[in-house]
Amino acid sequence: MDRCADCGHFAPAGAPECGVCAAQVDEVVEQGWRAFVADWDDADEVELARMVADEPDRHEWRVVDAAYDRLRCPDCGERLTRGPVGCGPCNLNHGFRFSAIEIDRPGVPPGNEHGLRVNVAVVRRPHWTSANELLARRLALPILLAGQLPDTARAQAAAAILRTRGREAYEDYIYREWVS
Repeated sequence: MDRCADCGHFAPAGAPECGVCAAQVDEVVEQGWRAFVADWDDADEVELARMVADEPDRHEWRVVDAAYDRLRCPDCGERLTRGPVGCGPCNLNHGFRFSAIEIDRPGVPPGNEHGLRVNVAVVRRPHWTSANELLARRLALPILLAGQLPDTARAQAAAAILRTRGREAYEDYIYREWVS
């Protein structure tokens, strides 16, 4: 894991505040989209995005998330799924995103891809969650991207540390326990 030169966190844990880290989180999604679009010979990306959004259960999660980025919510005008809390179409489509296909990357433990997917979704729509949940999700991203997956006991211990001892103790614990 490398530290971000802009914010000092293990990249991309500085997202969404750090632009460099936020771009790295978006790149996780965009890689999948580029591979998908390459198979469609000059097709209109917005039309492809509409097709994917209409059938999220038939596509890999990165493709679905990238498709939503290319569509605007008919109610709030934001990128679909990223509108304000309470926006019906954004909330509905956010739920649909979890019907997309998850395929663990080679060499990672089963479930790593699910953890990565959930954490990416939370970090990319930070206004829909609590500050502690956002903190936990963004700090776990470098660990998940490195191919690790904490077991239940470690994840529960980390959550308890965050609740009772705060951010610094939490960050110290997860990087000491999960990276070593």
